[in-house]
Formats: sequence, structure tokens, C-alpha cells
Amino acid sequence: MYETAEKKERVILVGVSLADSDDAEQSLDELEELACTAGALCVGRILQKREQMHPATYLGRGKTEELKELIWETQADGIICDDELSPAQIGNLKDELDVKIMDRTLLILDIFAARASTSEGKIQVELAQLRYRQSRLTGLGTSLSRLGGGIGTRGPGEKKLEMDRRLIKGRISQLTKELKEVKRHRQLTRESRARSRIPVIAIVGYTNAGKSTLLNYLTGAGILAEDKLFATLDPTTRNLKLPGGQEVLLTDTVGFIRKLPHHLIEAFKSTLEETKYADLLLHVVDASNPQMDQQMHVVYETLRELEASDKPVITAFNKRDRFEGEYAPRDFQAERTAFISAKTGEGVDALLSCVEDVLREQKVEIEQIYPYSDAGKIQLIRKYGELEKEEYTQDGIYVRAYVPVDVYGKLTHDPSGGK
Repeated sequence: MYETAEKKERVILVGVSLADSDDAEQSLDELEELACTAGALCVGRILQKREQMHPATYLGRGKTEELKELIWETQADGIICDDELSPAQIGNLKDELDVKIMDRTLLILDIFAARASTSEGKIQVELAQLRYRQSRLTGLGTSLSRLGGGIGTRGPGEKKLEMDRRLIKGRISQLTKELKEVKRHRQLTRESRARSRIPVIAIVGYTNAGKSTLLNYLTGAGILAEDKLFATLDPTTRNLKLPGGQEVLLTDTVGFIRKLPHHLIEAFKSTLEETKYADLLLHVVDASNPQMDQQMHVVYETLRELEASDKPVITAFNKRDRFEGEYAPRDFQAERTAFISAKTGEGVDALLSCVEDVLREQKVEIEQIYPYSDAGKIQLIRKYGELEKEEYTQDGIYVRAYVPVDVYGKLTHDPSGGK
């Protein structure tokens, strides 16, 4: 029996290298990886050096002609531009080239649509897609039609001709209300966590850095961990007991990427805000990637945008198994660094020691003898703190521990033992 594989869209990657930019080639490499993740076949690429992007056609006249010839030679179905195009640029390029016109934002939205599995994820993706399409109905033309298939047609939505601005506006309004409800639910969950005083650690990093692999190794979460961009979209939270006995909550977040579409940051704010409310950020870096420094920069810039740049950071340089010798990258913005392989578990114990050290710095050290009548306070320390030493003596229970500031107040002033 013969299997008929789905025909892959043949695309040409198009980029503009601005005068102040030196990573245009790497950005195009990443765009190719994104296109492959979306199921396209890259058959060519064109990169033009310019002072600025052409306001009408993205590329200049000469390069547009060159692109037209390349489309004919490679029999490409469409092009993907490495920046977000304006409605006018999409319309003009469509008229000029007569193929499907896509941009980086449409591509990322398409991947997100394919990856979303929870109702929250689906609402967020649809909202981002609609906001993107709202201003581009004319420019995108039939390229958004379901009949056309391929990139940009996945996920919720209808045929372009069936969907006017009024319908989109109504749907956006409905989804915004649903997202408010989701946000309220997330807020209640966060408040519940805050009351439990269990520290929350958000795992952040560039897409495909190994965040899910690390969470799986530590907690057995069983999350899809593929060597693909944006393999994980819906955040997962799991309990983890540190070597010293303290319980923490680990949350896996959506991977960051350069030129992350504004529509996505807005739509996924309730998910991405997990970083804002975490007690500690665990920054996973793919240390085997030549673009490591740029990727770290993108992560810190995104954290600043999310107002989470004031959080303590531990950087885990991952994929230690992929490089040899005395390679020691650095992160001057992190409190601690560790070298690990989330795949083999190498260096994970040292990483967890770093986590304990940083969490301990956020606590108050207590060394005291409690009378046996105050045994309830020891339970309070066990529940919310880190019990270093406990000895039963003639005078009472000797304790050396680290506890949160608010618990410290109860241990020293509350005669009831915090009950």
C-alpha cells in the first residue's frame, strides 16, 4: 500500500538586513526552522541590505524582481518575510509576485494554533490570530481562505470571504470576555499558592532550550519534549521536593523567540505573567547553540517587557552532553549558574543546590530552643520553611532553620504557635 504524504508548501524566505543589525542571517536560519516546524519546505532565500525596509514592498525594486525570478525557478507556492508586514506591503507584494505572502508573525501564530491543546491556549491563539487578521483582511486576500490550505489557515477562523470586520470585532469581544474569566481563575490559583507559602519557580528560556525536558526529568511530568520550536505551548505546574526537603512548585512557560509578535504577548499575558508572580526564575539556555548570547538577550528583553526583570535568576546552561572540553559560558545577570544536561541528568543536583541557596537567601535564619509546649511551631517550620537541625534537649527542642519573613513573625511573637 502506498501512503500519500501531504504536499508541503514550497516557500522562499525573505529578509532585510538593516544597517544596525548583524544577525539577519541567523534570523533567517531561525525562520527556516519555524517554517519546517509549520510543515513547509524552504526552496530558497533572499536577503537584502537596506537602510530601512521599503514601506511599500518590504524589498527594493531590484530585489523584488530577483525574487520574482527565484519564485519561477523554484516553483515556490509563497514567500515568508522575516518581519511583520503592513497590510499595504502584503497587498503590493501579492500584486507583484502573484503567490501567497506570509510573514514571521503569521508563521508563529500558525505554529501556536497547531500546538494549542487546552481551552485557554486555544482562546489565546484565536484572539492573537483575529487581531492580526483584523487589520489585514484586504492585504491577505484569498491567502487566508480555508480552501487554500497551508500555513496561516490552521486553528480557529473561517474562510476569508465569510469573515468581515464586524464579525471579527464581535468574536474578539467574546474571546476577550472569556480570557478575562481565565485570568480571574489564574489569579485565584496564584492567591491560593501565595497562602500556601510554597515557593513558585518559573522555568523560562528561548524556545527549544530544553525547559520541558528539565521539568520532565525533575518531576516526571510527561510533557511533550520534542526537538522543535514551540513544542510546549500550554504551561504545566508540578510539585518538586528539593534535596533539603522543601517543597516548591515548578511552572513550565511558553518559550521566547526573537521578534515575538506583539499580538501574542498581549494574548498570552495571563500565561506569561506566571513569570511576574514567581519567587524565582530558572533560565534554561541551550549552551550548544551558536546563537546562545543573542537568545539570552531576547529572554531578558522579554522578561523586561513582562515586568519580571526584578526576579532572582538561576541560569542553567543546558545540553552539556553536546559540547566537550572546558567550555564555561557566563551570565552576569544571574544570581547563580549551573551546567546541566536535562536529558541525562548531569549537573541537576548542583542546580537544585543553587535553587535551595537562592530560596534560602529570601528567608530569615532562626536558631532557638522552643519549650515542648510550643511543638506546634516546629510543625509550622516544617511546613513553610527549611529545617536544618532539630534536637530534643532537657530544656526543649533546639531548632536551626530558615523560614519566610511572615512565618518568622509568628514563630517569635505568636504564643499560639501560628494556629
